[in-house]
Amino acid sequence: MSIRIESLKKEIKPLSDQILNHSIYESIKTVEDLRIFMKYHVYAVWDFMSLLKALQTNLTCTTFPWYPVGTPDTRFLINEIVVGEESDVDMNNIRKSHFEIYIAAMNQVDADYKGIMQFIEQLKKGSDFPTAYAVSEVPDAARKFVDQTFAIIHSGEVHSMAAAFTFGREDLIPGMFMSMVNDLHDHNPNTISIFKYYLERHIEVDGDHHSHLAIAMTEQLCGEDDAKWKAATDASIAALKSRISLWDAALNEILN
Repeated sequence: MSIRIESLKKEIKPLSDQILNHSIYESIKTVEDLRIFMKYHVYAVWDFMSLLKALQTNLTCTTFPWYPVGTPDTRFLINEIVVGEESDVDMNNIRKSHFEIYIAAMNQVDADYKGIMQFIEQLKKGSDFPTAYAVSEVPDAARKFVDQTFAIIHSGEVHSMAAAFTFGREDLIPGMFMSMVNDLHDHNPNTISIFKYYLERHIEVDGDHHSHLAIAMTEQLCGEDDAKWKAATDASIAALKSRISLWDAALNEILN
Protein backbone atom coordinates (compact mmCIF):
# COMPACT_ATOMS: atom_id res chain seq x y z
CA MET A 1 0.00 0.00 0.00
CA SER A 2 1.37 3.40 -0.99
CA ILE A 3 2.39 6.17 1.37
CA ARG A 4 -0.42 8.30 -0.10
CA ILE A 5 -3.06 5.73 0.82
CA GLU A 6 -1.57 5.25 4.27
CA SER A 7 -1.69 9.02 4.81
CA LEU A 8 -5.34 9.21 3.73
CA LYS A 9 -6.30 6.30 5.98
CA LYS A 10 -4.50 7.90 8.91
CA GLU A 11 -6.41 11.15 8.44
CA ILE A 12 -9.82 9.46 8.31
CA LYS A 13 -9.10 6.92 11.08
CA PRO A 14 -10.83 8.91 13.88
CA LEU A 15 -14.04 8.95 11.86
CA SER A 16 -13.71 5.29 10.84
CA ASP A 17 -13.20 4.38 14.49
CA GLN A 18 -16.22 6.45 15.45
CA ILE A 19 -18.36 4.42 13.04
CA LEU A 20 -16.91 1.09 14.17
CA ASN A 21 -17.56 2.00 17.81
CA HIS A 22 -20.94 3.63 17.28
CA SER A 23 -23.62 2.89 19.88
CA ILE A 24 -26.05 1.80 17.15
CA TYR A 25 -24.63 -1.72 17.15
CA GLU A 26 -25.08 -2.47 20.84
CA SER A 27 -28.52 -0.85 20.81
CA ILE A 28 -29.92 -3.45 18.39
CA LYS A 29 -31.22 -6.09 20.79
CA THR A 30 -34.48 -7.19 19.19
CA VAL A 31 -35.91 -7.88 15.75
CA GLU A 32 -37.88 -4.64 16.04
CA ASP A 33 -34.64 -2.71 16.61
CA LEU A 34 -33.19 -4.37 13.52
CA ARG A 35 -36.23 -3.33 11.46
CA ILE A 36 -35.59 0.31 12.37
CA PHE A 37 -31.90 0.03 11.54
CA MET A 38 -32.64 -1.51 8.13
CA LYS A 39 -35.18 1.21 7.31
CA TYR A 40 -32.29 3.70 7.39
CA HIS A 41 -29.46 1.49 6.19
CA VAL A 42 -31.21 0.48 2.97
CA TYR A 43 -30.68 3.99 1.55
CA ALA A 44 -26.92 3.57 2.04
CA VAL A 45 -27.09 0.21 0.25
CA TRP A 46 -28.96 1.81 -2.65
CA ASP A 47 -26.85 4.92 -3.13
CA PHE A 48 -23.70 2.82 -2.84
CA MET A 49 -24.81 1.24 -6.13
CA SER A 50 -25.50 4.67 -7.61
CA LEU A 51 -21.98 5.77 -6.73
CA LEU A 52 -20.60 2.58 -8.27
CA LYS A 53 -22.51 3.12 -11.52
CA ALA A 54 -21.34 6.74 -11.65
CA LEU A 55 -17.78 5.45 -11.47
CA GLN A 56 -18.43 2.92 -14.23
CA THR A 57 -20.00 5.63 -16.41
CA ASN A 58 -16.92 7.83 -16.00
CA LEU A 59 -14.24 5.15 -16.18
CA THR A 60 -15.55 2.94 -18.99
CA CYS A 61 -17.52 3.39 -22.18
CA THR A 62 -21.17 2.61 -21.43
CA THR A 63 -22.61 4.08 -24.62
CA PHE A 64 -22.36 3.31 -28.33
CA PRO A 65 -20.52 3.55 -30.60
CA TRP A 66 -17.94 2.09 -28.26
CA TYR A 67 -14.43 3.48 -27.90
CA PRO A 68 -11.73 2.95 -25.26
CA VAL A 69 -12.04 5.14 -22.18
CA GLY A 70 -9.35 5.52 -19.54
CA THR A 71 -6.78 2.85 -18.86
CA PRO A 72 -7.38 -0.89 -19.24
CA ASP A 73 -6.38 -1.45 -15.61
CA THR A 74 -8.97 1.00 -14.27
CA ARG A 75 -11.63 -0.42 -16.61
CA PHE A 76 -10.91 -3.89 -15.31
CA LEU A 77 -11.06 -2.80 -11.67
CA ILE A 78 -14.41 -1.03 -11.91
CA ASN A 79 -16.02 -3.66 -14.15
CA GLU A 80 -15.03 -6.47 -11.81
CA ILE A 81 -16.54 -4.62 -8.86
CA VAL A 82 -19.75 -3.96 -10.83
CA VAL A 83 -20.14 -7.63 -11.71
CA GLY A 84 -19.86 -8.63 -8.06
CA GLU A 85 -22.17 -5.92 -6.71
CA GLU A 86 -24.82 -5.94 -9.43
CA SER A 87 -25.06 -9.67 -10.11
CA ASP A 88 -23.94 -11.70 -7.10
CA VAL A 89 -25.82 -14.79 -5.85
CA ASP A 90 -28.32 -15.12 -3.03
CA MET A 91 -28.64 -17.99 -0.55
CA ASN A 92 -30.20 -20.15 -3.26
CA ASN A 93 -27.46 -19.38 -5.78
CA ILE A 94 -29.82 -17.16 -7.78
CA ARG A 95 -28.31 -14.06 -9.41
CA LYS A 96 -29.21 -10.87 -7.57
CA SER A 97 -27.63 -7.53 -6.80
CA HIS A 98 -26.63 -6.86 -3.21
CA PHE A 99 -29.45 -4.32 -3.05
CA GLU A 100 -32.00 -6.92 -4.11
CA ILE A 101 -30.64 -9.34 -1.50
CA TYR A 102 -31.03 -6.60 1.10
CA ILE A 103 -34.65 -5.96 0.08
CA ALA A 104 -35.31 -9.70 0.41
CA ALA A 105 -33.80 -9.54 3.89
CA MET A 106 -36.08 -6.63 4.78
CA ASN A 107 -39.08 -8.56 3.52
CA GLN A 108 -38.13 -11.59 5.60
CA VAL A 109 -37.65 -9.57 8.78
CA ASP A 110 -40.85 -7.60 8.06
CA ALA A 111 -39.01 -4.28 7.90
CA ASP A 112 -40.57 -1.38 6.01
CA TYR A 113 -39.09 -1.40 2.52
CA LYS A 114 -42.07 0.24 0.80
CA GLY A 115 -40.51 3.67 1.24
CA ILE A 116 -37.28 2.89 -0.60
CA MET A 117 -39.13 1.07 -3.38
CA GLN A 118 -41.58 3.94 -3.82
CA PHE A 119 -38.64 6.36 -3.84
CA ILE A 120 -36.98 4.40 -6.64
CA GLU A 121 -40.24 4.20 -8.61
CA GLN A 122 -40.61 7.98 -8.38
CA LEU A 123 -37.10 8.45 -9.75
CA LYS A 124 -37.82 5.97 -12.56
CA LYS A 125 -40.87 8.04 -13.50
CA GLY A 126 -38.67 11.12 -13.80
CA SER A 127 -39.43 12.84 -10.48
CA ASP A 128 -36.69 15.00 -9.01
CA PHE A 129 -35.17 14.02 -5.67
CA PRO A 130 -37.16 16.46 -3.47
CA THR A 131 -40.43 15.19 -4.96
CA ALA A 132 -39.39 11.55 -4.60
CA TYR A 133 -38.37 12.17 -0.99
CA ALA A 134 -41.67 13.82 -0.14
CA VAL A 135 -43.92 11.28 -1.85
CA SER A 136 -42.03 8.37 -0.30
CA GLU A 137 -41.69 9.95 3.16
CA VAL A 138 -37.96 9.25 3.26
CA PRO A 139 -36.47 9.88 6.73
CA ASP A 140 -34.70 13.23 6.92
CA ALA A 141 -31.34 11.65 7.83
CA ALA A 142 -31.58 9.33 4.82
CA ARG A 143 -32.36 12.29 2.56
CA LYS A 144 -29.25 14.10 3.76
CA PHE A 145 -27.16 10.95 3.35
CA VAL A 146 -28.28 10.42 -0.25
CA ASP A 147 -27.89 14.13 -1.06
CA GLN A 148 -24.30 14.05 0.18
CA THR A 149 -23.51 11.02 -1.99
CA PHE A 150 -25.03 12.62 -5.08
CA ALA A 151 -23.20 15.88 -4.40
CA ILE A 152 -19.96 13.90 -4.84
CA ILE A 153 -21.36 12.23 -7.97
CA HIS A 154 -22.42 15.56 -9.50
CA SER A 155 -19.04 17.11 -8.70
CA GLY A 156 -17.67 15.24 -11.70
CA GLU A 157 -14.45 14.52 -9.78
CA VAL A 158 -13.94 10.82 -10.45
CA HIS A 159 -11.08 10.57 -7.93
CA SER A 160 -13.40 11.95 -5.24
CA MET A 161 -16.11 9.45 -6.19
CA ALA A 162 -13.58 6.63 -6.01
CA ALA A 163 -12.36 7.73 -2.58
CA ALA A 164 -15.90 8.05 -1.17
CA PHE A 165 -16.68 4.61 -2.59
CA THR A 166 -13.49 3.09 -1.20
CA PHE A 167 -13.29 4.62 2.27
CA GLY A 168 -16.90 5.51 3.03
CA ARG A 169 -18.22 2.15 1.89
CA GLU A 170 -20.11 -0.66 3.55
CA ASP A 171 -17.19 -2.71 4.84
CA LEU A 172 -17.11 -0.79 8.14
CA ILE A 173 -18.88 -3.61 10.01
CA PRO A 174 -17.56 -4.32 13.52
CA GLY A 175 -17.32 -7.83 14.92
CA MET A 176 -19.76 -6.97 17.70
CA PHE A 177 -22.46 -6.27 15.10
CA MET A 178 -21.97 -9.70 13.54
CA SER A 179 -22.13 -11.27 17.01
CA MET A 180 -25.44 -9.49 17.62
CA VAL A 181 -26.83 -10.68 14.29
CA ASN A 182 -25.69 -14.23 15.03
CA ASP A 183 -27.44 -14.12 18.41
CA LEU A 184 -30.64 -12.83 16.86
CA HIS A 185 -30.39 -15.48 14.16
CA ASP A 186 -30.04 -18.25 16.75
CA HIS A 187 -33.37 -17.19 18.24
CA ASN A 188 -35.06 -16.21 14.96
CA PRO A 189 -33.51 -18.37 12.22
CA ASN A 190 -36.47 -17.96 9.86
CA THR A 191 -36.46 -14.18 10.24
CA ILE A 192 -32.80 -13.16 10.15
CA SER A 193 -31.22 -15.71 7.79
CA ILE A 194 -31.15 -13.53 4.66
CA PHE A 195 -29.79 -10.49 6.53
CA LYS A 196 -27.13 -12.70 8.11
CA TYR A 197 -26.22 -14.01 4.65
CA TYR A 198 -26.10 -10.46 3.26
CA LEU A 199 -23.63 -9.34 5.92
CA GLU A 200 -21.46 -12.44 5.57
CA ARG A 201 -21.41 -12.11 1.79
CA HIS A 202 -20.71 -8.42 2.06
CA ILE A 203 -17.75 -8.96 4.33
CA GLU A 204 -16.45 -11.80 2.15
CA VAL A 205 -16.69 -9.95 -1.17
CA ASP A 206 -16.69 -6.22 -0.40
CA GLY A 207 -14.49 -6.21 2.67
CA ASP A 208 -11.68 -8.18 1.06
CA HIS A 209 -11.33 -8.49 -2.70
CA HIS A 210 -13.40 -5.48 -3.72
CA SER A 211 -11.73 -3.34 -1.07
CA HIS A 212 -8.30 -4.05 -2.56
CA LEU A 213 -9.59 -3.32 -6.07
CA ALA A 214 -11.15 -0.03 -4.94
CA ILE A 215 -7.94 1.11 -3.24
CA ALA A 216 -5.96 0.35 -6.39
CA MET A 217 -8.52 2.29 -8.45
CA THR A 218 -8.27 5.32 -6.14
CA GLU A 219 -4.47 5.25 -6.33
CA GLN A 220 -4.55 5.14 -10.13
CA LEU A 221 -7.01 8.01 -10.39
CA CYS A 222 -5.16 10.30 -7.96
CA GLY A 223 -1.68 9.46 -9.23
CA GLU A 224 0.85 12.00 -7.94
CA ASP A 225 -1.54 14.94 -8.04
CA ASP A 226 -1.59 16.60 -4.61
CA ALA A 227 -4.86 18.41 -5.33
CA LYS A 228 -6.58 15.15 -6.23
CA TRP A 229 -5.36 13.45 -3.04
CA LYS A 230 -6.65 16.41 -1.02
CA ALA A 231 -10.03 16.19 -2.74
CA ALA A 232 -10.10 12.41 -2.22
CA THR A 233 -9.42 12.85 1.48
CA ASP A 234 -12.13 15.51 1.80
CA ALA A 235 -14.64 13.27 0.00
CA SER A 236 -13.81 10.35 2.29
CA ILE A 237 -14.26 12.54 5.37
CA ALA A 238 -17.60 13.85 4.08
CA ALA A 239 -18.84 10.31 3.37
CA LEU A 240 -17.86 9.07 6.82
CA LYS A 241 -19.44 12.04 8.60
CA SER A 242 -22.61 11.44 6.62
CA ARG A 243 -22.65 7.78 7.70
CA ILE A 244 -22.24 8.80 11.35
CA SER A 245 -25.24 11.14 11.06
CA LEU A 246 -27.32 8.34 9.52
CA TRP A 247 -26.37 5.99 12.36
CA ASP A 248 -27.18 8.73 14.91
CA ALA A 249 -30.70 9.08 13.48
CA ALA A 250 -31.33 5.33 13.49
CA LEU A 251 -30.05 5.09 17.06
CA ASN A 252 -32.29 7.93 18.17
CA GLU A 253 -35.38 6.20 16.75
CA ILE A 254 -34.44 2.88 18.37
CA LEU A 255 -33.94 4.49 21.77
CA ASN A 256 -37.23 6.37 21.53
